[in-house]
Amino acid sequence: MTDKKSERDLSDRKFYTADKEAEFEKTQLNQTPQTAHPAYRLAFQDTDFLLRDELRPVRFQLELLKPEMLLDEAGVGSTLVMYGSARIPPPEACETALEGAKDLPEEERRVVENLAKKSKYYAEAYKLARIASEKSIIEDSKRQFVVCSGGGPSIMEAANKGASDAGAESIGLNIILPHEQAPNRYVTPYLSLNFHYFALRKMHFLLRARAVAVFPGGFGTFDEFFELLTLIQTGKMKPMPILLFGKDFWTRVIDFDALADEGTISKKDLDLFRWCEDAEEAWGHISAFYKLDR
Repeated sequence: MTDKKSERDLSDRKFYTADKEAEFEKTQLNQTPQTAHPAYRLAFQDTDFLLRDELRPVRFQLELLKPEMLLDEAGVGSTLVMYGSARIPPPEACETALEGAKDLPEEERRVVENLAKKSKYYAEAYKLARIASEKSIIEDSKRQFVVCSGGGPSIMEAANKGASDAGAESIGLNIILPHEQAPNRYVTPYLSLNFHYFALRKMHFLLRARAVAVFPGGFGTFDEFFELLTLIQTGKMKPMPILLFGKDFWTRVIDFDALADEGTISKKDLDLFRWCEDAEEAWGHISAFYKLDR
C-alpha cells in the first residue's frame, strides 16, 4: 500500500539515486566474463577510468566542486587565510633545536638559528587565529573569518591551533606530495580537505578569503602571496587586507622598492599589503577595513 502511494507521489523522484544504483550493481549474483571485466564497471566507480589522462578535466571539476560544497554545507561564509613556512619551530622547541645544532657545521647551524629567531611568528599566527576565532562573527547566517591554513606544520599548525584553543573550527587545505604530508592535528576533521592540483588548492584559498595573513616562508608562501598580489593588482580580485608579517625577513629576501624603482610595478602597488609584527595590529587592520567592532 505504501509503495503504491509512493509511486503516485508527485514529489517523489522517479530515477534511483547513484548510490542506490551502485548497491544494485554490488548485489548482482550472475558473475560472468562480461560482468567481471573492468569495462562493465559503473563509470563513477571505476578508479582506473577516472585516473586516465583524458579525465583530467573531470578531476579538475571534482576538485573544485567537492570543497566548495563541503564548505558551503558547513556554513563557512568567509575565511581568514594564513600562509607561512612549514619549517619555523614553535617557541617551546627552539631551545632543543639550538642545543642540537651546536655541533653542526657553521652553515647548517646558522640555518637552525635563523629559523629559531622566527619562532615568534608561530606565536603571532596562533594569536591572530585565536583573536579571529573568538570574535565568532556571524553574517547572513554564516560564519565569517573562519581560519584557513594549508593544513601542515609550523605556521599552518599555529593557525589551526589558535582556532582550536578558541573553541572554533578551522579549515586545512592539504596537498598530496611525494614525501609524507599529513594534516596537523588541530584541523577540524570534516574541514580537512586534500588536493592533487596546486592550482585548485590555491583557488580554494581565495574563493572565500576576506583577509590574508602572510608570514615568513619559502617558495610555496611566495607563490601564494605573489599570486594574490597579482590578482588584486590586475583587478581580477577586489582589494582585501593583506597582512605581511616580518618586515626584516621580507625586505632582506625581496627588494620591493627596487621593483618600483625599476618600473616593473607601480609605487602604489606597494600599498596592496600592510606590514605587521603582531596579531593585535593585524586584527586592527582587518577591523578597520571592514568597520568591525574590534
